[in-house]
Amino acid sequence: MSTAGSMPEGSLSPAERALLLEIARTALPGGRLLGAADAATVERAEAFVDSLGQSPRRAYRGLLWSIESSALARHRRRFGQLPFGRRIDLLSQWKNNEVLRVPLRALLAPLKFGYFGDPGAYAALGCRYAPDPVQPEKKRWESQVLDGATLEADETLECDAVVVGTGAGGAPVAKELAEAGHAVLLVEEGTYVRRDGFSGRPLEMMARLWRDYGATITVGNTAIPVPVGRSVGGTTTINAGTSLRAPEALLRSWVAEHGLEDLSPEKLDPFYARVEAVLGVAEATPKAYGGPGRLIARGCDALGYSHRPLRRNAPDCDGQGLCTFGCPTDAKRSTNVSYVPLALERSAQLLTHVKVEKVLVENGRAVGVVGRAQRPEGREVTVTVRAKVVVLACGALHTPALLLKNGLANGSGEVGKNLSIHPAGAAMGLFDEPVESWRAAPQGYSIDHFAKSDGILFEGGSTPLEVTSASLGGFGPEHQELMERYNNQLNFGFLVKDVSRGRVRVRRDGRPWMSYWLGEHDRVRLQKGMAILARVFFAGGAREVWPWVFGWERLRDPSEVDRLERAHIPARHFDLTAYHPLGTARLGVDPKRSVVGPTHEAHDLPNLYVCDGSSVPSSLGVNPQVTIMAMALRASGFIAERIERL
Repeated sequence: MSTAGSMPEGSLSPAERALLLEIARTALPGGRLLGAADAATVERAEAFVDSLGQSPRRAYRGLLWSIESSALARHRRRFGQLPFGRRIDLLSQWKNNEVLRVPLRALLAPLKFGYFGDPGAYAALGCRYAPDPVQPEKKRWESQVLDGATLEADETLECDAVVVGTGAGGAPVAKELAEAGHAVLLVEEGTYVRRDGFSGRPLEMMARLWRDYGATITVGNTAIPVPVGRSVGGTTTINAGTSLRAPEALLRSWVAEHGLEDLSPEKLDPFYARVEAVLGVAEATPKAYGGPGRLIARGCDALGYSHRPLRRNAPDCDGQGLCTFGCPTDAKRSTNVSYVPLALERSAQLLTHVKVEKVLVENGRAVGVVGRAQRPEGREVTVTVRAKVVVLACGALHTPALLLKNGLANGSGEVGKNLSIHPAGAAMGLFDEPVESWRAAPQGYSIDHFAKSDGILFEGGSTPLEVTSASLGGFGPEHQELMERYNNQLNFGFLVKDVSRGRVRVRRDGRPWMSYWLGEHDRVRLQKGMAILARVFFAGGAREVWPWVFGWERLRDPSEVDRLERAHIPARHFDLTAYHPLGTARLGVDPKRSVVGPTHEAHDLPNLYVCDGSSVPSSLGVNPQVTIMAMALRASGFIAERIERL
């Protein structure tokens, strides 16, 4: 932990630190089980803000002084000089303002992470703070991993296939090509984390495994975070392990509407089966879905809704509730513990900490990539990889950004367009009986009753203590009382099969920028989904429901659900997230309407293949990882044939 004396230049001044302490004591006062926030809370919050970089740190300081200015404007006294009740009132004015509520959350989130992310808070509430330490054996294939940050000078490498990205698309391709005897090099921008590196602590793991701490956000009529991974395993390392096939009706629509006959349910079935065998896909066990599954089942039975355990890629899950921060037991078979090792065992090579910035093109064909790695002292080295084929598997945000930056494969003008994200809502139910969500997988149970009719799929969404607090917009005694009942909380979520679409553009620095406009059709379904979830909670025995909707933060009676469903709730009032970006370099038979052909090869650039979520033709309505993997396995056969012809 950083101390005040070791803070980087630009950290909080003594006056700002004192102000933040007063805000912390107001937002996080003592309760029945928890003590009040103190200087240690502020120190941890400040260290977190410092880790984000100069611009976020500057913005955070601005938020602090905005609170001080509000106190002076309203009361002609500094915030720290106001009585406790006046402080609560001032923060409440921000919370109840549809514009100011977002900056207030940004201000309080580091404090909540610092306060509830402490072992003492976990102990006070009777929760497990971290997984037991492990000492895994070093695997023989780890000798095939080279950290690009250790390169002394520029390097030029040669291989049959360079695969950029190690997630759901890239890792299966690498395994298949290596198994066929081809020389394969996997290139990953992020780090390789072994099992003993998964600490279970959200902030630490978000820094190591998530891109920009999960702060990849759409811009439109509402802001929607779309967290993606940046480590070996990509987003599979930080997802909840849900492994559902695309609905057969959807696959048949691809055949009928897009002419994609080879993506019919019958033709994809063998590839799905192979993926499921490698991942050990099976229904979650009672131990894995725990209290959340039990209560959701009770509520659904009372209402007559269809429900079931989710199919997951974690056959040995012991329900530690940390899937989205890296599985500490390797029970979740994300690609970092499944397809990547399988590829390396078959003589593939893995190069980490290398950011690919250029696709090499000669004589109208892709012939390699160029990337850069940064050494610990800050010096950069260039890595050039020459290959017979190039496979881009950077995900639905970064693959189109790389193509746009290089001006490639965009004769159709479709690169970056057709972005679907599965907008997701959530709510929390407060029960009298223990739930202990931290003893269960974050997603272990589902309500599938409305999937076909409405395109709404309900899946669990439990989070660790500090993440739950930061997600809730509250503060003060009421918030502390609620958080002291963390073991009685059930968080659950749902996604909609969106018809809304967005777009990925590229910034000057080469990073992707997402726009997405939530349409009326999807807005209505989100509102319906929230009402359904609230009814399931109440039917299951909840005494209160806390929807993630501005103006409807607390429902005390089932009759209030009817009013919520009848109200017109603007898109910007939903606190949404999304985890499944798809379609930004979509596959199709028509070069005028798609980026890659049925073999996943770019229409405009021979020997360049796209195998990730960006090639998925449309929104799925279910978690996409096994569909991406199945499509990648299918593509591998075409890629191998091309290599053998070159």
